[in-house]
Parts: sequence; structure tokens; C-alpha cells
Amino acid sequence: MSFNVLVLCTGNSARSILGEMLFNHLGAGRIKAYSAGSKPAGQVNPVALETLRKHGVPCAGARSKSWDEFAVASAPTLDFIFTVCGNAAQETCPVWPGHPTSAHWAIPDPAQVEPIEARREAFEAAYQSLKIRIEALLALPLETMRREDVLAAARRIHLGE
Repeated sequence: MSFNVLVLCTGNSARSILGEMLFNHLGAGRIKAYSAGSKPAGQVNPVALETLRKHGVPCAGARSKSWDEFAVASAPTLDFIFTVCGNAAQETCPVWPGHPTSAHWAIPDPAQVEPIEARREAFEAAYQSLKIRIEALLALPLETMRREDVLAAARRIHLGE
């Protein structure tokens, strides 16, 4: 069984890209992840790609895209949605086909950090925060859990419990 995950952030250029690629890499076929934004930047932050490559995480096909791509009938049916920035969590989301379980994992935005060396450190911190959460979620028996139990677990994971 494979689950479809959507990772949302406003610009879909940094945190949500990290999440998408990490879910796909760590999920090893158990998860098919996507990412999107409410106001996509149109390009992936190069430091996000640099961070992924540094850790050996494949990032082919990474692109900044609108969440509208996932709100149409022909889109993949989503099982779980994770918002990773406060703005996306507060926005009125489209009605997703299949009514997936949604959770918020607040990750500080590394894209605006200056200078560049500090930005690289911020991307590394975002990467590590997402990796810890994703590994914890993947350690769960998702195939046998009810949606509300997955949501509760995702919230506990975010709080570090």
C-alpha cells in the first residue's frame, strides 16, 4: 500500500520542496509525495537543492507549482497533507479530492536568512527538522491506523512528544 502526501507552503520553493523530496526518499515507495504552494515562487530555491544533494536525497523533477494542480478531479487522491509554513496553514485551502488528513508542522523559513552562510545553516536546520518528523511518521503502522489517529500522531510528532 502506498500513501499520497502533499506538502504545502506558500511559495513552494524551500520547505515544501525539502519535505516532498524527503518523503519520497525516506518513504521508499511507501509514500508518493508532492509539494505545492498557494502563491508559488515559480522556481526552487537553489539552497534547497544544494541541501538535498549534500545529503544524497534525489531531487530530480523538483519544481515550484500551485496547489491548484492537486484540487482537480484528475489529481492524485491525497491521503495526508502537511503545511510547513504558518501562512499556508492559515489560508483557505481548496477542497481536496478524498478529503485527506491535514496537519501543520511549522518549520522556520530558511529562504530569507542572510548572509548566504547563515542561509545554508537555516536550510540545514529545516532539513533536519523535517527529516526527524518524517522518520517518526514513517515508523508508524500507517496502513492500520485510522485517519484521526494519524492526525493525532502527526501533531505529537511536531511537538516532539
